[in-house]
Amino acid sequence: MSSALGVPRSVREVASVIYRRALDDDLIRGRSIEGVATSALYAACRQEGIPRSLDEVAEVARVEQKEIGRTYRYIAQELSLGLEPVDPVQYVPRFCSELELSEEVEQKTREIIEVTAEQGMLSGKSPTGYAAAAIYAASLLCNEKKTQREVADVAQVTEVTIRNRYQEQIEALDIH
Repeated sequence: MSSALGVPRSVREVASVIYRRALDDDLIRGRSIEGVATSALYAACRQEGIPRSLDEVAEVARVEQKEIGRTYRYIAQELSLGLEPVDPVQYVPRFCSELELSEEVEQKTREIIEVTAEQGMLSGKSPTGYAAAAIYAASLLCNEKKTQREVADVAQVTEVTIRNRYQEQIEALDIH
């Protein structure tokens, strides 16, 4: 799974440690080994600052996304992993690269996320959707237009998500 996600060896090592701790603390009882292993990998990605969404992890796993999420929350709580919410800025370089956007768009995207996050708009929102909408807005502002569909495909979110976050962001930035 880690190879399919393209994550470094260090993430694989951290995932192994998390899995062994879960095993030692008897957290696996009543759960599938595959589900716990996948959850450990997701937790390791977050801990090491390698942005991979739950959707991306579920895509390479043989377990449902719902089970991965549930097991991840349980393990994170029981092992006191204390993981912070994912910062949408972490997704920006990868998404911009896949969309072949310039450094200017990437910088503008970071600005949009920073300014709108300071206004408390990030709370409860999907970091991938939030980053995708900011990239869409930045691509328009920098005249490197990408369609909502193109951005949505790269970020693995819906066009509706992009439209909704985009509307909120441009209103917060007072751009019309």
